Amino acid sequence: MAAMKFFRDPVLEAMATRRSVSKVGPEVPTDEELLHLLAAVTHVADHKALRPWRLITVRGDDRRRLGEALDEAAGVAREPGEHNPKPFRAELLIAVVASPKDHPQVPEWEQHATAAGAAHLLELALWQAGWGVMWRTGLLANSAPVRAAHGLTEREHLMGWLYVGSIAESYRRRMLESNRPPLDPHQFLGRMPDVSG
Repeated sequence: MAAMKFFRDPVLEAMATRRSVSKVGPEVPTDEELLHLLAAVTHVADHKALRPWRLITVRGDDRRRLGEALDEAAGVAREPGEHNPKPFRAELLIAVVASPKDHPQVPEWEQHATAAGAAHLLELALWQAGWGVMWRTGLLANSAPVRAAHGLTEREHLMGWLYVGSIAESYRRRMLESNRPPLDPHQFLGRMPDVSG
C-alpha cells in the first residue's frame, strides 16, 4: 500500500516525511556531495550575514579519536584494543559548531539559533538526497577533551553531531508505506494574550 501524500509540493512533502534514522548503513556521501548539498544550506536565516557556524566531518580514525575524548571526559578507562562504540554508529559524523561573531545587534543566542538552523537544513538536504541522519548530542559534547579534539575556540559551542549513512531497504519500504499523518499544527500556533482590562 502506497503512503498517503499530504503535500503536493515536493519540498513540503520531504519536510513532512523526514525521520531520524538511528541505525544507518555504511555507505556515506563524499565531501563533494556534501558541498553540493551545502550550497542550499548556506541560505539559512542569518541576521547580519555573520555566518556563525561551521561543520567538521569525522570519518575513519577520527571516530576513534572522538571516542577517546569522550572516554577521557567521562573518566572511562578501556582495555587495550577496545574503543568507545558511540562514534562508530555511523561511518560519517558531521560536527555542528556554533561559531559566534561579535556584533552589537546580534546576540550570541541568535547566532546559536542560526547554527541549529543550518544543521536542520543539512538534515533535510541529506534526507531528500536519500541519506539517513540522526542528530545526536550528549552531556559531554562541550567537555574540554571533546572540544579540544574538534579544535574549538573558546567562544565556539559544539551543537552535536549528525550521524549519516545509508538507509536499509526494509526501513525505507516501511517509511514509504507509512500513513502517519503530520502532528496537529493547531497546538503550535497561537496569538498574543489579551492583557487589556
